[in-house]
Amino acid sequence: MKISLDELIFNIKNLKIGQKILLSGIVYTARDAAHRRIIDLLDSGNKSKIPFDLNNSAIYYCGPTATSPGKIVGSCGPTTSSRMDIFTPRLLKEGVKILIGKGDRSKEVQRSIKENSAIYFVATGGVAALISKSITKADLIAFEDLGPEAVYKFEIKDMPVIVAIDSNGNNIF
Repeated sequence: MKISLDELIFNIKNLKIGQKILLSGIVYTARDAAHRRIIDLLDSGNKSKIPFDLNNSAIYYCGPTATSPGKIVGSCGPTTSSRMDIFTPRLLKEGVKILIGKGDRSKEVQRSIKENSAIYFVATGGVAALISKSITKADLIAFEDLGPEAVYKFEIKDMPVIVAIDSNGNNIF
């Protein structure tokens, strides 16, 4: 099923675990260090300094490699999502709706996904070069000093993902 992230926000309740999706739209990359900085900004009352609007946003747990000449982005496969579990409930409460990564999530994150009507997709690990072909535009938008853990804004087209935890809290794992 092909779906844009904008459509997904309004149809999130219709997606069920195991569904294969070709996702298109805007996603923001963030890994451990970027998550820590975003949480620190929230805790310090500096929400306006967060590099993107958290409300209805999509976060892709990835750190792209260096871009080769003539390419939009380097390899950018998913990283293990459970490393972000300590930050995820707070981000979901702040309005993040879509998470993309690999691997299972904690019971707390599963509960938070359900409570906040969010969704968690898994992208296949080990196919980073293939996934990069779904990215039509990549812009570094924050925390450049973090290198591959900086926050990027990706425009994606037909990125293959699978619903791993749906908005009702059902878990494929």
